Amino acid sequence: MSRLSRLGAATRYTIIGFGAVAGVLLVVFLWVVLGPGPTDFAGGERVALSAYHGADPTGVPPELARASLVRRGEYLARAADCQACHTAKGGVPYAGGLAFVLPFGTLYSVNITPDKDTGIGSFSDAAFLNALHKGVDDKGVPLYPAMPYASYTGMTDADALAIKAYLFSLKPVHAEVPDNTLFFPFNQRWLMSVWSFLFNPDRRFEPNTQRSAQWNRGAYLAEAMAHCGECHTPRNLAFALDNRSKFSGAVQTGWRAYNITSDRDSGVGAWRDGELAQYLASGHAEGRGTAAGPMGEAVAASFRYLTQGDIAAMVAYLRTVPAVASSDLPAPKVSPAPASHRQGVAAGYDAQGKAIFAGACASCHDWTGVSALSRFATLTGARAVNDPTATNVAQIVISGEVRGTPHGKVFMPSFGHAFSDTEVAAVANYVTARFGARASSITAREVSTLRQAE
Repeated sequence: MSRLSRLGAATRYTIIGFGAVAGVLLVVFLWVVLGPGPTDFAGGERVALSAYHGADPTGVPPELARASLVRRGEYLARAADCQACHTAKGGVPYAGGLAFVLPFGTLYSVNITPDKDTGIGSFSDAAFLNALHKGVDDKGVPLYPAMPYASYTGMTDADALAIKAYLFSLKPVHAEVPDNTLFFPFNQRWLMSVWSFLFNPDRRFEPNTQRSAQWNRGAYLAEAMAHCGECHTPRNLAFALDNRSKFSGAVQTGWRAYNITSDRDSGVGAWRDGELAQYLASGHAEGRGTAAGPMGEAVAASFRYLTQGDIAAMVAYLRTVPAVASSDLPAPKVSPAPASHRQGVAAGYDAQGKAIFAGACASCHDWTGVSALSRFATLTGARAVNDPTATNVAQIVISGEVRGTPHGKVFMPSFGHAFSDTEVAAVANYVTARFGARASSITAREVSTLRQAE
């Protein structure tokens, strides 16, 4: 074969190789971009709200139908959980400054009080709608999707403007927030326009004509308002929600948002409707555990203010989400541990962890895991102690949990400053070994990483 022929063959093979790689990349791109929407799993026919002949699933519940615009906006702002993200720890509600620690830097939530200089006081109705639906601010600058506009895009104009009316009724707070510290290329905001083009449908909620009025109300609340998927649905390669694994769990800001699909072992398929409703409304369900971290905040700032009817609608919707198993989550151990501290874990347990539990934890949580002081302190059956990663157990030891509920006060002191990373890991591993279905082996290095994510 001549040299020219060999060069020609090499060129052809190179072109074929590049073509194959390009084809694979195109398939991956289309797989990521053309994923299902949040309610596609339900099938049926979806129609524009104006063409829907059933009860309107949007707006406020019947109990508030005659309330003022501001009062309705307050309810909807709580349903959309605006306060949790736009309030820094120890800060003024809605004045922003909450840090979101991400793998590529830190984002800070903005001030959404009606201050004209540092807040949203200069936003017109159109600008406010653009922020919620399109993900751009009043100057047309793209917002980062930490603001869940890809979920809020389903919110009706009327509901969004009711929220605006409520926010504008608040006292203006002059509060500058820190600059974001994202590294290249994530600090290039123009890229968010591309992301939004690919992953923000910019469409209002469409009821499903084959589903009940309660289901549609629950879908609107869970998807367009409470944006449950933003925490409980894993992300794809482009950091958009991967609804092929809808509600199967993810890690957010160092906390694990657990599987809430209908899988019986790793999800909530074994929960009764009443238990789910109780958990959403109060942050606790008997034998299932107590909400903490971001979920505790969601209960405290949002779900506990919803009507029983709206909670029931969310439960009805949640029940229909297909089961997706989390292979690393065993079915929770529901039986209490032995009353004696000498029993309850296999040989080789962490002696340091046991000593810490005896000194700092047993008086509230009891050696059985069933607290005699507060039902919120019962560990038996809780998903966190049945999570072999021990992520949330370590986090609650570090940060604690203090909040009010309709049924009493949740109080878990923070031990983050008292315990070293090694001590936090030791007690977390002891807790999962004693009260859970499978012992964890979290390390001091992993605990250090969790601290940084807070």
